[in-house]
Amino acid sequence: MNIFADLEPFMLRAFAVAVVMGPLCALLGVFVTARRMAFFSDTIAHGALAGIGLGFLLGFEDPTWPMVLFSLLVAAAILWLKEHTDLLTDTIMALLLSGSVAFGIIVLSLLKNRRGELHRYLFGDILSVGPDDVWLAVVLCGAIGVWLFTKLSPLALLTASEDLAHVCGVRTRWLNYAFVLVLTVVVSLSIRLLGIILVTSLVVIPPAAARNLARNLRQQLILSLIIGLFGGAAGTVASYHWDIPCGPAIVMACIAVFIASLLVGKLWLNRTAKAA
Repeated sequence: MNIFADLEPFMLRAFAVAVVMGPLCALLGVFVTARRMAFFSDTIAHGALAGIGLGFLLGFEDPTWPMVLFSLLVAAAILWLKEHTDLLTDTIMALLLSGSVAFGIIVLSLLKNRRGELHRYLFGDILSVGPDDVWLAVVLCGAIGVWLFTKLSPLALLTASEDLAHVCGVRTRWLNYAFVLVLTVVVSLSIRLLGIILVTSLVVIPPAAARNLARNLRQQLILSLIIGLFGGAAGTVASYHWDIPCGPAIVMACIAVFIASLLVGKLWLNRTAKAA
């Protein structure tokens, strides 16, 4: 049976965005999880709520760009506070997350005719993406994918040891800034895919599942990409055929793979231990 035969055009667009953004988030997630930046991506996602509120307040019909700009502002604030204060990183992120969410809710509460939009951005609305969104996702995936693979060795070295990367000639400060910029843009634009509440899961779950099976960074990158691709595709198709919300369906598809990888990884370790 052809699972795509009866898909409507809006579902095909949603499917295209999911299979493009899923692997991209998963690839970035390998470095995010290895560098313990999952809370950073969560802070950026929640900080986007204030950008959404400001976008509507300023009269934007589509608040995507105000959302991205405010997310970049939150990321810049995290970096500045980390460099110029004695606050711990998790304290800084918790401070900015709570403050930006509170500010965003206040702004949205003033826009009485936009309150319905809050649910859309909290939980995602991938089914509403248009042709322009598909092309934006493809261009973004292509550009960032090329950047990731050209910077793969420096990023791997930076992830293993920042001091060692610096000694080896890597411009660690600028590479850190570039990675934060890329991560911020991808996370904020992925809110249309999964919503603020669930977007971090697409960055964290595929690389976590890949880590259960991989024996080196190359394997983890490849497996994470495949899992992100499968999660986006399977979740979107399941959403259509079972009439369930698309964002949570994508997350649950990734969770299913994670559970399977955990079981397979444990069995493999037990078999290896017995063989030894």
